[in-house]
Amino acid sequence: MNQFQNILHDALISTDHVQQCAIIKRKGISVSASSTGFHLYPDQVQMLLDVFKNPPQTREEGIFFEDRQYKCVRADKDSIYAKCNENGLILVRTVGLLLVATYAENMYPSVCVEAVEKLAEYFKEKGK
Repeated sequence: MNQFQNILHDALISTDHVQQCAIIKRKGISVSASSTGFHLYPDQVQMLLDVFKNPPQTREEGIFFEDRQYKCVRADKDSIYAKCNENGLILVRTVGLLLVATYAENMYPSVCVEAVEKLAEYFKEKGK
């Protein structure tokens, strides 16, 4: 396990309110770490990075991710929250990273959001 894997587990997976998650390096567009079984392909990673280019458009159109259309409930320059029925997608970016997390039915969206935002804040303080 690399350092990012440990951080993902300790900060997100251990909350029991994050179904899947990943840390993506924005420069070079590569997945640095991801939860077990969560595979993001280069075109998915690029699409997730692109939704930050125009937050108003993202709010209006939503996000198509993993064969689901997610309705956007928040979109700004640093954070995007979207949901599809009882499932959700949380995207938070820092200077050099993009954090991706999902939650599922019977998980608290607020706990997922708080954990991802807290981890992003940690990375921002470290200049990452």
